[in-house]
Amino acid sequence: MPEPLDPSLSADPAVPEALARKLGELTHELGIIEQRLSDPETLADHRLVRELSIKRAAIQGPVDDFALARRLTGEIAELSRVAQAKDDREMAEMARLEIPQLRQSRARALDRIRSALVNAEDRAVGSVILEVRAGTGGDEASLWARDLLDVYARYAAKKGWSFETLEVSAEPAVGGVRSAMVNVRGEGVWQELSFEAGVHSVKRVPATEAQGRFHTSTATVATLPEPEQVDVKIDWAKDVFEDVTTSQGPGGQNVNKVATAVKLVHKPTGIEVKMQESKSQQQNRDKARRLLVARVYELERRKVHEARSSARREQIGTGERSEKIRTYRYKDGIVADERLPGEYALRDVLAGDLSRLLGDLVEQETARRIAEL
Repeated sequence: MPEPLDPSLSADPAVPEALARKLGELTHELGIIEQRLSDPETLADHRLVRELSIKRAAIQGPVDDFALARRLTGEIAELSRVAQAKDDREMAEMARLEIPQLRQSRARALDRIRSALVNAEDRAVGSVILEVRAGTGGDEASLWARDLLDVYARYAAKKGWSFETLEVSAEPAVGGVRSAMVNVRGEGVWQELSFEAGVHSVKRVPATEAQGRFHTSTATVATLPEPEQVDVKIDWAKDVFEDVTTSQGPGGQNVNKVATAVKLVHKPTGIEVKMQESKSQQQNRDKARRLLVARVYELERRKVHEARSSARREQIGTGERSEKIRTYRYKDGIVADERLPGEYALRDVLAGDLSRLLGDLVEQETARRIAEL
């Protein structure tokens, strides 16, 4: 059962009843997570431990601030009684001086709660599947897709996230990438990388340009949250058609002559995925299943999202936006994001330092969500 609504906070005009109730639910959820993390069976499953630890980190802050706000509310009430006492004027004066400080501390705690609460669901998702595809621009677009993929790999390394390649379709003639799918895991990965969904435009002199002229090329990025298996129910025997074939493209005798490529089709939705990156059929099957689960989950999540509010379809993370979100200008040495007023150093971004840019996007989205509370 969720923790009962705290009467001292629910009566406080600074804390809406819905907010206090949600915080009570998070307190209860944190207790359940702590219990599961102390279970020997859970500790034996490293992936489950990681997922639960990420969820715990996402809600620990607001829960702690919730407890602090409740304690401060009690202290303010007690000092208010002391301040009204007439028999000890010195104590009453001290209480009156302390009350404003406690109210400020409580206000700061509530601000942190609101900020964390609107992002708690995003931060609880610790695994995403990132798809990068060459857009317009021919060979240069494939080179740009490769460069963009390298940016994400460098940023993941800086953040301490894991970066696992699931599938890569290369452009060997120029060293580019037509398309790639990678799995990125770590705390806060969805909250940040969800902003990368869209079209990334680059203006530079391509390596394939002999006359030194500037060209504009694009690459598209989609980010899919990878859910826990329990979040998506798939009957692998009845709902999924599986086809095993030989892989296509370069890779040697094993890749081309041994049946290792796995194609899965989810019959209820028509979603199709194919994996051939690994030489092992089982590894390709595992990766294909993970991607299929993520795509089915994203489809269902989008349905719920659209049902709730068609007016908010521009919300981050749908993975289907086709508009340009960012331009990388090599001549000027800057990166301009369409959603932000400032500019960012191209050198830093290409080196994998996305922290300031993504931090500004998170801050902007947090403010928008808080305004809607």
